[in-house]
Parts: sequence; C-alpha cells; structure tokens
Amino acid sequence: MKKQEMEELTLEESFEKLEEILEALESREITLEESFQTYAKGMELLKQCNEKIDTVEKKMQLINEEGELSDF
Repeated sequence: MKKQEMEELTLEESFEKLEEILEALESREITLEESFQTYAKGMELLKQCNEKIDTVEKKMQLINEEGELSDF
C-alpha cells in the first residue's frame, strides 16, 4: 500500500488495515523479511492515523461558545 493510498483511508479503514497487519505479524508463516516490511507499513499507517486524530482534535478545540467551528 502506497503512502497516498494510506492517506485516503478513513480512520475506520485504517484500523481494519492495522488489524490485518497485526494478524499477519502474528502468523508463523511470515518470513523475517516480510515481517519487517509489514511492520514498517503498520508504523506508517499508525502515523497517518495519529495525524488524522490530531487534526480532528484541533478542530474540536476551536468550537466557540455558540457551537460554531472556526478554521484554525
């Protein structure tokens, strides 16, 4: 999965992909080299998730008293 494809995933889709990655890493059939590559993909996906969550948190903090969202 390319970085651009990861960025386009929703958080829910990203979490599903992370679950798949965890299952693959737990498999005894995966080679050491594949596990390193899979781990790296998982870490990149996790980074993308954190960035999306941070963006949402910033937007939530900018809601004013009237309940309106202002851009940051």
